[in-house]
Amino acid sequence: MLGFLRGLLFIAFQSIGSFQGLTGSMRLPNPITHLERKLGDTEASYFLPSRENGVNDMYLHLGFRAPLYIMDPQCVALVWSILRIRHPLLASQVEMHSYDDIRFVYTPPRSPEEALKLAESNIDYRTQPKDELLDSYLNGQRTLSSSRLSYLIVSNPEKAGVTMNGDSSTLLGSSNTDVSREYDLMICATHFLGDGMALHAFANEFFSLLSSSDSKGLQDLLTFEWQERCFKRTPASFLPTAMEDRLPECSTTLQRVASRVEFRNSQDRLIGGQTFPKGARKARETVAPTVSFDEERTKKILKACKNHGVSISSALFAICNIAWAKTSKVKWDLPTMMYSALNMRPYLSPSRQLSDSYWFLSIGYFNVILPTFIPKDDDDLTRTFWHRARSAKEQSTNAVKHPMLIPRTREMARERGARARVWAKEDDDKALGIWKPAPATTQNKPSPRAPSSALIGLSLLGNLDGTYKHSRYPEIELHTLTTGSRQRPGGMLLFGYTFRSKFWVSLGYDKNGFEEGVVERFWNQVLLSIEELLV
Repeated sequence: MLGFLRGLLFIAFQSIGSFQGLTGSMRLPNPITHLERKLGDTEASYFLPSRENGVNDMYLHLGFRAPLYIMDPQCVALVWSILRIRHPLLASQVEMHSYDDIRFVYTPPRSPEEALKLAESNIDYRTQPKDELLDSYLNGQRTLSSSRLSYLIVSNPEKAGVTMNGDSSTLLGSSNTDVSREYDLMICATHFLGDGMALHAFANEFFSLLSSSDSKGLQDLLTFEWQERCFKRTPASFLPTAMEDRLPECSTTLQRVASRVEFRNSQDRLIGGQTFPKGARKARETVAPTVSFDEERTKKILKACKNHGVSISSALFAICNIAWAKTSKVKWDLPTMMYSALNMRPYLSPSRQLSDSYWFLSIGYFNVILPTFIPKDDDDLTRTFWHRARSAKEQSTNAVKHPMLIPRTREMARERGARARVWAKEDDDKALGIWKPAPATTQNKPSPRAPSSALIGLSLLGNLDGTYKHSRYPEIELHTLTTGSRQRPGGMLLFGYTFRSKFWVSLGYDKNGFEEGVVERFWNQVLLSIEELLV
């Protein structure tokens, strides 16, 4: 099969000419040296807090085994360069002119050779094991920046004793190229660049390309992609537009006003009084404990959820609810509110999707509110758990199918963008020593309302085996997946997903941001509750 694919690539690209020949002769007749667009409100709400220390910078870690010849550094760099051309935001920079004028700036490579050189400057080959890679990214000096929105890290821990001497081939090369080795891949990207869907789709595309051809075939493909996307394409179709520009508009002024009123009323109905107690102010230290359940136990979990008419995602809301109630004995009179992201891609207007790249940010938000108190009797607790799982499903479904979903998403984006700009200016003024608190006033004070604090955020990725087409890269054996982001002090996010027929849960949180032991007790209760209520 691999030989057949290589043959197809050779036939498809033999008319293009050699990679080296084209790089010296082919140039844009009217070179496009500068393309840009403004960040949307949602993108700005993630960009502004990221400036100082990379808050929300995403990562996707994949552990796998592969033959040495597939992981040849030249092939890895070629695939990376091809994908940076297909998805231009990956190779863009950000310029901030004001809080209201922040722009993606993209300079298309002038040749395939330049595209490869730029890609190589954004790859790092290492010998660190997974835990060291994650700790370095989450807690060390920031990897990304406004001039580097994406980065690739390839590690081969089995070569830890080899001295590289600046040559990546020393790290990944070998005389026996058919031997499989253990590798770790980390795809790093700023959150304002894209979302979880983009990360996983990208990883699948990366491995598919890496397995499809040798160095010569990938060189030809890079030349072809550069021709099609940087040589022939019009400037208007380069950069994917912001989510807010793709959402259907309200047709009248009255509808816009009504949507804002409805959004505010929906926000006022959010009630949540459960939060993790904060700890003493210490340097942030993000950890991400991750647990997987074997295939047999995963089947039992799926079967139990199906029998009770819910998904694993809905069950996880109830699991967190029960685990928190067992962890904390205070404020049981107030409900528990949790939040999650909503994929908005199915709701975008197709006519406005100028770019075919999936690398852009397209998320909304919804909340699930559940009672905090729990019965002491085990049988009653089981019935309560499934009842709350069904309630979580109903609330999630109502959020997705609500007739005001699109106006709510637009208003939420506008509110988050405005709030981020205010906070960003405040942070900048404090750094300059010119910030002054607003004068206290007793006039026009808002009427008191119920508390609306969220306990935790859940990132529910679903069945990732539907995204990763493992049959396209049979010589690459993916076995481990961990994802998350650099946290703000006191940040926390729980991930749930199915991968390689296993159910995985991962909790990314600031170890020093909470009262000692409370998060660890909660995490232990999450795992115990899964074992007791789902397996």
